[in-house]
Amino acid sequence: MGQQRRGGLGKGLGALIPTGPIVEVPAVVGAGPETQPANDGLKPVAGAYFLEIPVEAITRNPRQPRDIFDEDALRELADSIREVGLLQPIVVRSVGGGRYELIMGERRWRASQLLDLKVIPAIVRSTQDDEMLREALIENLQREQLNALEEAAAYRQLLDDFGATHEQLAQRVGRSRSHISNTLRLLNLPGNVQVRVAAGTISAGHARALLTLTDPGAQEHLASRIVAEGLSVRSVEEIVSMGEATAAPAPRARRTKDAPEPALAHLAHRLSDHFETRVKVDLGRHKGRIVVEFATMDDLERIIGAMAPEAANSIHTTDD
Repeated sequence: MGQQRRGGLGKGLGALIPTGPIVEVPAVVGAGPETQPANDGLKPVAGAYFLEIPVEAITRNPRQPRDIFDEDALRELADSIREVGLLQPIVVRSVGGGRYELIMGERRWRASQLLDLKVIPAIVRSTQDDEMLREALIENLQREQLNALEEAAAYRQLLDDFGATHEQLAQRVGRSRSHISNTLRLLNLPGNVQVRVAAGTISAGHARALLTLTDPGAQEHLASRIVAEGLSVRSVEEIVSMGEATAAPAPRARRTKDAPEPALAHLAHRLSDHFETRVKVDLGRHKGRIVVEFATMDDLERIIGAMAPEAANSIHTTDD
């Protein structure tokens, strides 16, 4: 029996921490982890919990020595968040009154502001014991089966924000160092390929085969072929080894469209998160369209069931 995925296209460490109180309820804002509900059998992480917080309720750390951020790099990060979602939650502490102060992740927070996102996933901390928090997160990483992209994002944040080493991760989660390194490389794939890995339309094995290509365009083109033609991992490896993986021909020049409005990008991200697959929302001059990707007939039935349960039941009744 396949495991049911947790909601979202990939939450990284957010998938390893029990969820905190709803921020709209003043009585529990800033409450400690002892008040948190049980969540999917995860072990409570002392001194921290996961919460989606309004972006405007967060202020930067006044002790942050870095004041200048590369604008081009921020835009690139914003593009990645728009495409894949924020896989590595920021880290904050409650300062009371429904307000939070950043501890880690100012680039992620600034990029989310560029996208005009309303909420941002966060780890709310009430302890400064980094070692205790790191060990608890690694222990939950052993307990919770994440998809490959969630696993990669969790490894990256444990390495960057919580000072873990490749050796510590390998020993504690029972994996080889090469597995850690190869999983982290998934974060180098183009955004739309990462979305397919997170949604399960292509497997981690497919993704690792794509990583042997150096051209992002060729990676995207071959990923589309994997979905369209149902290619096996072995077939993809053979295509790559024979040098037959090339980028799709460039489309004919046409008038460039305006960049999508932040509201449309946010809506596409929310829909992708809800239906656990890639969703594109386009708005033309006279009409718009929503494109929902699926991998198999079972995946299509799952999506239809989420969109219109009555229609899905009707289909099953007809089949019977």
